Formats: sequence, structure tokens, C-alpha cells
Amino acid sequence: MLTSMHPQFEEKRFALRMALRLPIVVSGRSDDGATWSEPTETDDISTLGALFQLNQKIEQGENLYIRSHRPDGVPVEVKAQAVRVNAASYGASRIGVAIIEPKDSWLRLFVAWIADDNVTEGVDE
Repeated sequence: MLTSMHPQFEEKRFALRMALRLPIVVSGRSDDGATWSEPTETDDISTLGALFQLNQKIEQGENLYIRSHRPDGVPVEVKAQAVRVNAASYGASRIGVAIIEPKDSWLRLFVAWIADDNVTEGVDE
């Protein structure tokens, strides 16, 4: 089976990505052990991760926690790893993360927002 031989390539190839401004709160730990938290919003989300801007300085490979809400108000918190850190405007960084756990919670969040988006645009009616 191909997926067991090349799981990373398969995941990237089949990740569904949508442009969505979703309010999130990102938190983590600085080098000195202090916790930090920063509200922001996603530029886009996928079934496996998200892209957003952050003022907090972080390193690629760093673990982060992302909190958000589904359209029905159910809170979601997941652990993610920064897989891409690029410079953005005004000293901020564009951060690309891969969801570590729980992936099913993130997938439900993604599906809920995409379904909600379709309903508001009249696609389901």
C-alpha cells in the first residue's frame, strides 16, 4: 500500500485547504519557560494544519497550542508544530503549522466551518 511507504507525501497531496479567517488563540512557551498567548486569525486552514500571522517570535519545530471554536460554539484545542516560519509585514511572522493531536478534533473543526460556509452561501439549499 502506497500510503504506508510515503505517508508524508500522501498527507500533503490530499490535504484539503480553504482560505478562512478563523479567530484563534495561539500559545506556547518562550526559551525561559514563560508561557505566552496571542490572539490572531488564520489566513487559511487545511485538514492537517493552518497558516496564520504571529507577533511572538518562534522557531521552526516549536510546539504550539491553538484554541478556537466550531460554528456551534464548541471549543477546540489542539497541539501543533510550527513547520514553516516566514517573515511577514511589520515584524510579524507567517507561521505554518501541522496539527499533532488530536487530529480528529481539528478535522471536525475544519469540516464544521466548511459546511457552515457552504450553507451561508446557499450551496446546500
